[in-house]
Amino acid sequence: MPERNQSASLRRALAVLEYVRDHAHPGGGLTLTQLSDALDLTKSTVLRLATPLVESRLLERCRRTGAYRLGHGTLALGQSYLASLDLRAVASDEARQLLAAAGETVHLVVYDPPHVVYIDKVENQATVRMASRIGSRGPLHCTAVGKAILAWQPDEALPEELPARTKYTITDPDGLRRDLAKIRQRGYAVDDRENEPEVRCVAAPLFNHANTVSAAISVSGLTSRITAARVRDLGPMVAEAAARISRKLGSTR
Repeated sequence: MPERNQSASLRRALAVLEYVRDHAHPGGGLTLTQLSDALDLTKSTVLRLATPLVESRLLERCRRTGAYRLGHGTLALGQSYLASLDLRAVASDEARQLLAAAGETVHLVVYDPPHVVYIDKVENQATVRMASRIGSRGPLHCTAVGKAILAWQPDEALPEELPARTKYTITDPDGLRRDLAKIRQRGYAVDDRENEPEVRCVAAPLFNHANTVSAAISVSGLTSRITAARVRDLGPMVAEAAARISRKLGSTR
């Protein structure tokens, strides 16, 4: 078979697989007729394209109804993909684009209760450098990255103690809960001089393949550069970058 025809057949076979992925109901499947009609292919063509997918266990065909659904080979592929993910590598391009757009230091952290751990930092050499270090730990309740993660954790994950780091730190549990509710509503967290007196930070959560939050990305800078007004522009920017990273991590949100 000519190479062009092979490529066309592969694309159509992938179209069959993707359609089953997106449209088969849980516990059910799609019949040959449904696939033929939806993809504008003859039944014999769908059958020919689906056969190697069934043989490789990417699709399964019900013996009783003949309906197609995803096979457990897709689970193996998904698990292999997730096992190969490196958060720093996945987030790298977005972090650098965020630095270019915001002109401020970008941090990537992971959740390690009762702290966050800084695992990557991208900064502009032309600006004042942040004192944070890769591998260092930070508090949950008064950092934007910490609150971005905490907002999607169960209530029992809230720290028992909320020590004041600055005069702006939220030290009241109910006040923190109100702040976390706002974070969930708008999609990003703000540290308004709560951890360091002259620093503002804007962060957004990173959702993994299970749609749970165990990491966050942020933009940080001096209050002279990140004004209260500028936070309103940076918030959606950081949230959009976080959403793109989350999709790469397998999130369906």
